This record gives sequence, C-alpha cells and structure tokens, in this order.
Amino acid sequence: MPVQNGSLEASGVFNLGAAGEVHRLGYGAMRITGQGVWGYPADQENAVAVLRRAVEAGTDFIDTADSYGPYVSEELIHRALHPYPNGLVIATKAGLVRTGPGEWHPVGRPEYLRQECEMSLRRLGVEQIALFQLHRIDPLVPADEQFGVLADLQREGKIAEIGLSEVGVEEIEAARKVVRVATVQNRYNLSDREWESVLDHCETEGIGFIPWFPIATGDLAKPGGIVGEIASQAGITPAQVALAWLLRRSPVMLPIPGTASLEHLEENMAAASVELSQTDFEALSKL
Repeated sequence: MPVQNGSLEASGVFNLGAAGEVHRLGYGAMRITGQGVWGYPADQENAVAVLRRAVEAGTDFIDTADSYGPYVSEELIHRALHPYPNGLVIATKAGLVRTGPGEWHPVGRPEYLRQECEMSLRRLGVEQIALFQLHRIDPLVPADEQFGVLADLQREGKIAEIGLSEVGVEEIEAARKVVRVATVQNRYNLSDREWESVLDHCETEGIGFIPWFPIATGDLAKPGGIVGEIASQAGITPAQVALAWLLRRSPVMLPIPGTASLEHLEENMAAASVELSQTDFEALSKL
C-alpha cells in the first residue's frame, strides 16, 4: 500500500512542548546501522535514501541514540538530512555504551551524559537537541544525579525536552521531582504489554509514550490468527494492523517503526491511514 499525500496526518499529532508538535507516527533510526546495531550498514546510500524518503513523505519525528552504531545513526541522519527542514524533530538518547555487537551497558555518570549530549549536538549539527532521552537509569549512580545533569543541560539551552526509557511509574515520578518529563520510551506492542500501567500513567499525565519494537506481531500474524485474519480481510499487512492498533490504543502513543527497507518504510507509514473497526480493535486488545 503506497503512501498517499497527507496520509501521515491521519495519525494525529502530539505536542512535545518546547520540542514542538509532531505526527504520532515517526521513524526509528536504529536499523540503519550494521548487524547487531554495530558499525555502518552494508549499503550506506540505501540508509540515506530511507531517511530522505521518510522526511519527504511527511515524517517529522525521528528517534535515534548515540549507541546506535555507536554514533553511526546520528552521523547518517546528519549526512542525509542536514540542514534539517523546519518542523523536523530529532530525538536522541544517551546512557548506554557499546562494547560490541548486541552488547549494551548503562552508564549514567553525569560527566558522561554531559559529554554525550555535547557530542550528539556536534554529530547532528544542531545547537539544541529537541528531545534528549536517558536511555537507561544507571543503577550504580544515584538517579537524582542523572536527572540533575539533564536539568542542567536543559537550563543551558542544549536540550529542549527530556525523556526517559525503560522506566516504571515510580521512576517517572522520581524524575519529575527534578525535571519535566516529556516522553517515556518503553518496549510495547500487541504481543508484549508489560508496561501497560506505564502507558496508562503517561496518558493520565499527558506524557508521550514511545513504544520501541512496536510491530513484533510474530506468532500473532500466522494464518488463522486474529492479526492475520484482520489483515487479510482489509487487504493490508500484519505490521499495519499492529501499528494501527497502537495509534488507536492511546492519544499519547508515538510509534517509531524502524526499517532499512524503502518498501517497508512505505508500508509502515501507510498504517497511519488504516482505520480499525471497533470490533477488530477490541479483539486485538484482548490478545
């Protein structure tokens, strides 16, 4: 299903405060790196083409991190899109270091988070990061020290808004005593709803909820299953069903499906225009 002009508008919008207003269906830039989210992709020109096509088709919210590559994703975003069009929000993260393919380790020392913010500013080629997210709360560093350096960076004008990732309600509220929390990015999809209570809390508090790994239909999409059945009847794909369900699930939901494929990019963006019936939505919600 090709993207039609204006189709992303069907996803609705969410206000990220000082970072600006974005469409609720964005793009996650983790998969444009090499295998294991390590190093450069085999085809860098394809990665550049995917990024440019996403923005050309109306995407105004791109999510990345210093650890994707590491650094590769931010570098490719700069190469593909700088100077950035007005209204494009690029969110990045710091707080995880990489020691090899598929290896992730939290580091939340304030001096490290400050350093990574400065380096992301340089790699992205911006004077202010629209949304800077703490990739993980480091259990070896007092949480208030991690939140505190984010507050300092915000006061200095180096970041506009602050987000958290993989946190529970108590951690969100602890952070909100120190900083204004604009978004929370936790794993969430049709088949994995461990963070349901966090989503509900974010909705109540008006905090954007960014579900990472948003598609993950897996066994649910097999023939005979409800996802596959709905997709077949509507003439769409299981991935589009999954994204459409997320968009309808909550007005604070900000899915960021990622791909290194132009074809899959078009498919994902077209999900903004998919309208699930109330019956299908309720059936999916019961999975």
